[in-house]
Amino acid sequence: MTAAPRRTALIVGASRTLGLALAAEYLRRDFDVIGTVRGSARTGLHDLADTSGGRLTVESLEMTDPEQITALRDRLAGRTLDLLFVSAAVTRGDLPIGEVPTEMFTEVMVTNALSPMRVVEWLHPLVAPNGTIGVMSSSQGSLTLNTRGGQDLYRASKSALNQLMRSHAARHADDPRTLLLVDPGWVRTELGGPYAELSVEESIPGVAETIEDHRGKPGLHFVDHQGQVVPW
Repeated sequence: MTAAPRRTALIVGASRTLGLALAAEYLRRDFDVIGTVRGSARTGLHDLADTSGGRLTVESLEMTDPEQITALRDRLAGRTLDLLFVSAAVTRGDLPIGEVPTEMFTEVMVTNALSPMRVVEWLHPLVAPNGTIGVMSSSQGSLTLNTRGGQDLYRASKSALNQLMRSHAARHADDPRTLLLVDPGWVRTELGGPYAELSVEESIPGVAETIEDHRGKPGLHFVDHQGQVVPW
């Protein structure tokens, strides 16, 4: 009997922390993995690729550069992705919105909302009809859950990302692909800070399990790393 071919996952923003751990998790789940890094410097993803037996390919992508997104799409032409997941995001401190410089506002919105959606829109045709397209969101993007304020710009960028994914889902209402916004929980990363509730190792297996649990369920789902629905 011929073994079933491995599924393929593309993880955008896989050089460190959550994205790197997600790439490692999908290797453990016997996927072939393509991970992207910014620039040409060696990263933890390269180290992981060295031990992957050829199952992990490293691609260079500056996600905020539209030409690099189209170049990546062209390089991957002919490949079929079972999972496309965008993990990249930035934060620039906890300033009240009135104190946020215009350049900072633009940088965070372009990185956290516009650029992930360009990846989703432009690489969408590479994803198998029964595949999954996911983006790392946050409970901080939830309007309902914002009862304390703070992190104004980061919250706004994630809310914008959620809204843009809803627009994408509405325009592709008949598409059989699964669309996911995933909240990884409050994780001890550069973004989450040292006092966050979860380690990367506690969060990411749940993220992957949530993605797998929603496989084959068309439409847009906003869920956390435990598979629970996050209110909009």
